[in-house]
Amino acid sequence: MPISKLATQDVVTAGTDATVMDLAKTMESEGTGDVVITEDDRPVGVVTDRDVALAIGRGEEPDSCTAGDLIGDEVFTIDADAEGYDAIKQFGESRVRRAPLVDDEGKLTGIVTLDDVVATIGEELTFVANVIEAQSPGYSPD
Repeated sequence: MPISKLATQDVVTAGTDATVMDLAKTMESEGTGDVVITEDDRPVGVVTDRDVALAIGRGEEPDSCTAGDLIGDEVFTIDADAEGYDAIKQFGESRVRRAPLVDDEGKLTGIVTLDDVVATIGEELTFVANVIEAQSPGYSPD
């Protein structure tokens, strides 16, 4: 299954000039813990609620510190057509919990989180458990 099936297509984005205060307000109003930072519809970074908290903890001024100050030189992305297994492997290798999905031109198409992957695996395991219980009279995991 392509990883894009697990992704959220309605991605919250901001530009590199968005301040930490702007990002915090956006996260609060959108009910999300991350904002994908874009330039020309291409992801250049991801700022998380943790990044915002750490910036404030370091004494950064929320009205002058920007997304551009918080993101690194490279952003981890996953090809929207990548198979789920390959994407899971990429998450493990990169040690990140969320990744913007991009098309063949590098444009943002969605975002997928490790939470999305784990929730889907949990649902699949429930289906497997139901089959085992149905085919094994008297079996119960309790």
